Amino acid sequence: MQAHQQTTTRQFDPQAQAYLGSAVHAAGPDLAMAQQLLAANLGRDARALDVGCGAGHLAFAMAPLLAQVTALDPAPAMLDTVASAAAERGLPNIDTRPGQAGALPFADGSFPLVASRYSAHHWLDLAAGLADMRRVTAPGGYVLIIDVQAPEDALADTHLQCWELLRDRSHVRDRSDSEWRALFAASGIQLLAHHSWPLRLEFGSWVTRMRTPPEKVAMLRQLQQEAAQEVASALQLEADGSFTTATGLWWGQVQ
Repeated sequence: MQAHQQTTTRQFDPQAQAYLGSAVHAAGPDLAMAQQLLAANLGRDARALDVGCGAGHLAFAMAPLLAQVTALDPAPAMLDTVASAAAERGLPNIDTRPGQAGALPFADGSFPLVASRYSAHHWLDLAAGLADMRRVTAPGGYVLIIDVQAPEDALADTHLQCWELLRDRSHVRDRSDSEWRALFAASGIQLLAHHSWPLRLEFGSWVTRMRTPPEKVAMLRQLQQEAAQEVASALQLEADGSFTTATGLWWGQVQ
C-alpha cells in the first residue's frame, strides 16, 4: 500500500505529455480571467508561485505578465515537461522547483502571488496546503485558486466524487464554492472574487488521460447508468458517459 503522495506522483509522472496536450487543461476562460486579474492587480516586476503546476498551463499564462514564475510540482516528469515547453514558447522567466503544498520550500512572504490550478483536489490536507500558500504570500499579495467546482447538492456531489475516484485513485475531493469560501476564511485570506464556468468532460479522453483500467471504466459507466435522474440532470450526463461539471476560480488577498 502506497502513501497518497506516492500514488499521486506515480499517477501523473508518466502522463506529463498527455496533460500538456489536454484541451481541458491547455485552454479555458479561467486562464483568460487569471490574466485579467494579474494585469489589473500586479506589476510586471512581480513574481508568482504556481503550486502543483502539472504541465504548466497556468505558468505559461502568467509568465508574459510577470517578471518570474516558479512552477512547483512533486512529479519530476511534469517539471521536465514545463521546462521544455517554456523554452519552446520563449518563456525564459519560468523556473521549476520540486515540492508540494503543505511543505513549500520558501520563506514567509516570498511571492506577491501564489496560485494553483486543477491541483487542489489531489491534496490530502487542503486546509494545511492553503495555509502554506498563505504563508509564502507577501502581505497585501494575492492567492489564486482554480479547480473543479463540486455541486452544492449532496446527491450530485457524491456521484461526482465517486466517478472521479474510480477514474483516478489519487483523487481526494472536489470542493464546492461554499467549501472554498470557508477554507479561505479559515486561512485568513479575504475572498475578493469568484467566477465559474461549465466544464464538459468528454468521457473517452477523460479516462484515457489518466490510463483508467478497463475494469474501473466499466464500474464507472455502470454507476453513471444507474444514477438517479436528479444526478443525470445536475451533471448533464450524456449517453456516452461525458458530463458537465464546473471550473471555479477564487481570487483572494492576504492582509
